[in-house]
Amino acid sequence: MVDTSDLNGLDPYDLLDAEAARIDAYLSSLPTGEWARPSRCAGWSVRDVAAHLAATETYHHACLDGRARELFEAMAARGVSGLSEANELGVRDRDGVPNDEVVAEWRTADTDTRHRMRGRDGGDMDSSVGPYPVRLQAFHVASELAIHADDMHVPITAQEAGARWAWRARFSRFAVKESGGDVAVGPRDGSTTVRVNGVDHTLDDAVFVEAVAGRPVPDGAVADEVAAALSLTP
Repeated sequence: MVDTSDLNGLDPYDLLDAEAARIDAYLSSLPTGEWARPSRCAGWSVRDVAAHLAATETYHHACLDGRARELFEAMAARGVSGLSEANELGVRDRDGVPNDEVVAEWRTADTDTRHRMRGRDGGDMDSSVGPYPVRLQAFHVASELAIHADDMHVPITAQEAGARWAWRARFSRFAVKESGGDVAVGPRDGSTTVRVNGVDHTLDDAVFVEAVAGRPVPDGAVADEVAAALSLTP
């Protein structure tokens, strides 16, 4: 049984709603010239990340409908053999679609996903690994939205930042434990302790979150071997 104690007291559905609202407000008013701005995802623009969000909703809906295997089979029929290829195909399928239509597609599908997840709290849903608790999946989706919001340079106010890094650190500690690796993690006074190869490291929560997400961290903030051990990016 995976230790979920890091998530105690958090409402994943409220976190989902907050991250979705932040992204929606940003993309809905994004100047035309900003869509081509490079994101933090190598090779992808801000627009590509927005398209990825829209494409990912296809997966969420398939899982909620119990059709995950059907979706994977359909992707395989198109020559997709892994997650990276699936992600790229989802983006390229939306090339040429007007920006506002991409946002509208994501908004409509995401609203449905969030509503259905909240309504099924306490139950399971289909996933790439089989039946999985809806509540935990909601945490994963909220984390993904937060990561991609940062990838697209969605601004975060100073008032929001502290609490946002805090819940993301708590989720990231859970995710590291869930992954079943040899890394031990735990909270310590607004930071996270990480044990790799018998050596303890203390990371600022923001650095820890970025390392787990496989995103760049400030030079010298974390040893390369620690960053590699923490990254959950496939």
